Amino acid sequence: QQQQQQQQQQRRARRATAAAGRAARARAQRGTMRPLTDEETKLVFAKLQSFIGQDVARLIDRKDETHVFRLHNQRVYYVSAKQLHAATNVHRDKLISLGTLFGKFTKSGKFHLTIHCLDFLAQYAKYKVWVKPNSEMAFLYGHNITKIGLGRITENTPQNAGVVVLNMNGIPLGFGLTAQSTATCTSIEPTALVVLHQGDIGEYLRSEQEMN
Repeated sequence: QQQQQQQQQQRRARRATAAAGRAARARAQRGTMRPLTDEETKLVFAKLQSFIGQDVARLIDRKDETHVFRLHNQRVYYVSAKQLHAATNVHRDKLISLGTLFGKFTKSGKFHLTIHCLDFLAQYAKYKVWVKPNSEMAFLYGHNITKIGLGRITENTPQNAGVVVLNMNGIPLGFGLTAQSTATCTSIEPTALVVLHQGDIGEYLRSEQEMN
């Protein structure tokens, strides 16, 4: 019986040691900028493809310089090869950010784009929505866009598509998800939702602390 108890204690000790090792590796990994895993890459690319389609490849295979995605503290950064090389001179504990923040992973493992990537979304966006001046400020305060605020929408935009939102002068304001297709926009009520808000440049003021 004593031998069985000793064996149980040894097994518990081994499990505790293994768990402590996994926790230590996880803490070290969180503080290190690293390449995305295959699963993380799938999630990031799937989200980007909902906005820019197959042009995701153009973000990586650029003519000017190769760019990559890197993960640091659950945030995904879009980094040039030159920036990545320069970062090797910075101790990992001192590195706060690098390149352009594109989005972040939640504790549940979901990936969300952040407003920092707007310029790249606008450059390659498949679908766009132009908001009327009288609804522009509401969108910049985080509100959805209704039919009454819709100025224009790209032809053949489907429902549940990622769209970049611009003002009537063509300046990108943010991005969201279509609640209606182009076809249904002509027959809906003025108060019906057209775009579900996901991000806007007003966040730079509203969420200034989180941006740092």
